Amino acid sequence: MQLSQKIKGLTPTRLFRNWMNYEPSFGHGVHPDDHKAQSENLAIQRVPFTGRYIMPLSQHMGAPCKAVVELGQRVNRGQLIAEPGAFVSTALHSPVTGWVRAIEPRRYPGGKLAIAVEIEADPYATQHVETQPSIDWQSLPMDAFIEHVQRAGVVGLGGAAFPTHVKYSLPEGKHIEHLVINGAECEPYLTCDYRLMVERPEALLRGAEIVRQKLGAKRTTIGVELNKQNAIDILRRHIKTDQPIEIAPLHVKYPQGAEKMLIKSLFGVEVPAGGLPRDVGMNVNNVGTLIAIADYFDSGMPLIERVVTVSGPGVTYPANLMVPLGTPVREVLRFCGGLKESTREVIMGGPMMGTPIASLDVPVIKGTSGLLAFTEEQTPLPKEFPCVRCGRCIEACPHFLNPSRLARLAKIGQYEEMKDFYIDDCVECGSCTFSCPSGIPIIQLIRVGKAELRKGQLQ
Repeated sequence: MQLSQKIKGLTPTRLFRNWMNYEPSFGHGVHPDDHKAQSENLAIQRVPFTGRYIMPLSQHMGAPCKAVVELGQRVNRGQLIAEPGAFVSTALHSPVTGWVRAIEPRRYPGGKLAIAVEIEADPYATQHVETQPSIDWQSLPMDAFIEHVQRAGVVGLGGAAFPTHVKYSLPEGKHIEHLVINGAECEPYLTCDYRLMVERPEALLRGAEIVRQKLGAKRTTIGVELNKQNAIDILRRHIKTDQPIEIAPLHVKYPQGAEKMLIKSLFGVEVPAGGLPRDVGMNVNNVGTLIAIADYFDSGMPLIERVVTVSGPGVTYPANLMVPLGTPVREVLRFCGGLKESTREVIMGGPMMGTPIASLDVPVIKGTSGLLAFTEEQTPLPKEFPCVRCGRCIEACPHFLNPSRLARLAKIGQYEEMKDFYIDDCVECGSCTFSCPSGIPIIQLIRVGKAELRKGQLQ
């Protein structure tokens, strides 16, 4: 029996409850402290505009976009500055009104140099974006709708930054039964998605309905972890009686927000190894992504800013901030009172999957969900001990892989053999490293192996 036949006639709530009877969530995973109390009750604030903005041309997975501006050119806030470089690519828009001062390599958050457009803000400009007439999305053919999403520069705002329009482009024979919205926000410390659900529920539901109708999905399910009860209550109050939308409370567990884990928790359905959610009739989107889509179709606002959680023991004043893309991290932290003297590391993203930044002068980009500062107490110099074959990393892996085997193969350079152990199914959630009592940097080794395999494929 096909999946669509198995789930036909069952609402997400019934599926969720039936699954809960014998398994409350996906298998394996870990339970780190969520550390959300520091910022969860802080309303979203706007960061003041600063002097310079750095816009890397590669802020998404796929091909970099191509600059369409010249040195010295004046640009307006929201104006297109780079067009997609391929189908798996997306557009880039100016976060401020000002002048293009450079198109050359700049430091990327991970430390590498990448071509970027540097814009000097006009200190006398209002930095106001002219509201455009709403776009009649209902009358758009699907190809035109996908092109609009691409031109809006929308990517997955949960951190992966995968171009959203690619998710909506379905191969022949594929169809979507359910639109799934990821409101889990399972990464510790991060509360930007929570604040969006609490403060902008109408926009979220509006974006969900736009995408559901364009994909032809029958229902929408918003999965929200139970440590966000306020968001669950607010969203339920805003759902209209005729809207086919369900709010599904989820147990607090990491990585609940990984799309395959989310589908497993909500529907008891497993996305096959090497497969995508569309293979089981699902399409998964982050809450911030859908709000960005609603803003674009309602007012013509492209993706030029995003909400970022600034938190961690090394931050003077935690906050949830609306930050223009390209803003240097230093300026964001300065707005939050700067870093404490004992701060040793700043991570872009969450503590499980985020990246330590090379410099405070790197910019906030589309995938920046958080800026977390940690002191010497949380980041002691690592001590690595031999693997004791305890199996905890295997018990933690939500994809039922053997992380210790993959790490050993990467360590001795046997990258091709990693394929035999399903290296491509690793989503780099970090549960293995978190659970390892020997302090082995398992996920870092796996990432090295993946990078070497990609390098070999390009040669």
